[in-house]
Amino acid sequence: MAQQLTSARGRGGGERFAPGLTLGEARARLFALGGLGEDGGYHDAWVKLKLWRIPLAFPNTEGRRRAVRFHDLHHVLTEYPTTWRGEFEISAWEVAGGLRRYWVGWLLDLLGFACGLFLFPRAVYRAFVRGRHSSNLYGDVWDESILARRVGELRRRLKLDGGEARATRDDKVSFALWAAASAAAYVAAGVVMLAPALALAAVLWLYVAR
Repeated sequence: MAQQLTSARGRGGGERFAPGLTLGEARARLFALGGLGEDGGYHDAWVKLKLWRIPLAFPNTEGRRRAVRFHDLHHVLTEYPTTWRGEFEISAWEVAGGLRRYWVGWLLDLLGFACGLFLFPRAVYRAFVRGRHSSNLYGDVWDESILARRVGELRRRLKLDGGEARATRDDKVSFALWAAASAAAYVAAGVVMLAPALALAAVLWLYVAR
């Protein structure tokens, strides 16, 4: 019988997953809480989100699928919820620890980092410092057997079972650099998305100005 979650709340108001749960049990609970379906939407063609009442969607690429398997386990291990704030926090935490060759993950996390700087700067800063003083799973090779391991075991391995880390001078410098990089990524992504509309506007302007 699966162990139950504790009644206490995790970081940022998320659920706190008991150390004795397997990662598979905890991830299933995470999916249920977030309304993500039994497989977390891994096989969906599109990732669908809502920004307040505005529906958003982007392609669920193979690169995103590979990264999100670890990303979802990070939600369990860090206890950052799947709310907007929680996503911004975990983005900063993952950027601080590095995403290796998960290029789509880098892009999505930098965009989340940039949004978090504007909406939840203190929370994002704390999450970044935490990421500098812990590890993540992106250096591992994915194996389904990881889902049988215990939450507490992985937290100890990734140094997530301690208290809040105290920021060092290097942490602050790194945060400033990555904050600048995230802002640049946000601007670049905006330009790419707006490029077709800007091109159309330019063509129309030239046509009207003739």
